Amino acid sequence: MSTVLRGMQSLLGRLYDVEVQHDVYDYLVTDRGTLRNITRDNDTRALDEELLLAETDDGAGVALYLDPALLQRLDDANPLGELTEGNLADYCTALEGVSHFVYTTWCLGRDAPVSLLELETQAEVDKYAATVFLIARQQGGTYPAQVHPRLFDRVNFDARLEPEQYQRYRTAHRCAAQYCRRLERRFVERGEARIEALVRELRKFYRLGSTAKLAHALA
Repeated sequence: MSTVLRGMQSLLGRLYDVEVQHDVYDYLVTDRGTLRNITRDNDTRALDEELLLAETDDGAGVALYLDPALLQRLDDANPLGELTEGNLADYCTALEGVSHFVYTTWCLGRDAPVSLLELETQAEVDKYAATVFLIARQQGGTYPAQVHPRLFDRVNFDARLEPEQYQRYRTAHRCAAQYCRRLERRFVERGEARIEALVRELRKFYRLGSTAKLAHALA
């Protein structure tokens, strides 16, 4: 079995110093047919990644859908071993799903509410932070200073999004882009990273509630 997603989950757990009690593979769904009765009828998009939440008698049910072709491509070119332009898009898609899973299960474990906007904003920040540390590890400790423009400057939103969905994704992208640009200026630029201070800031942000998280991102 592939371990790419588990590696991503471990990376986020170490970065944010959160105890990851659930293995993402135990909640992974790859058969789109199983989603027919639980996804929105008016959502015609064939998504490569989707976190599914449902209320249950004893709390909440969680599942993460990832397209099997996406998983196969990640197996063939594992970004945790070498992140390249060729596997960057698949890496970002999978990491977003793992981010959603880790953050949601962490919040549920603390009986903390989580909004969709908060979830999307945190995932955008996670992609930036995880990529910075991943590339640094692959480059022998040199921290990259150009992650922000690559992740945030070339973004297109799905034209099939409902107005509410579009506004949520656009707002999350704007908040995360502004926050991560501030991180890059303070801690990462010119390859002279202040790692301990960066990690402290990221962990503080992770633990903020929805309203405080967005306010801090735009401060």
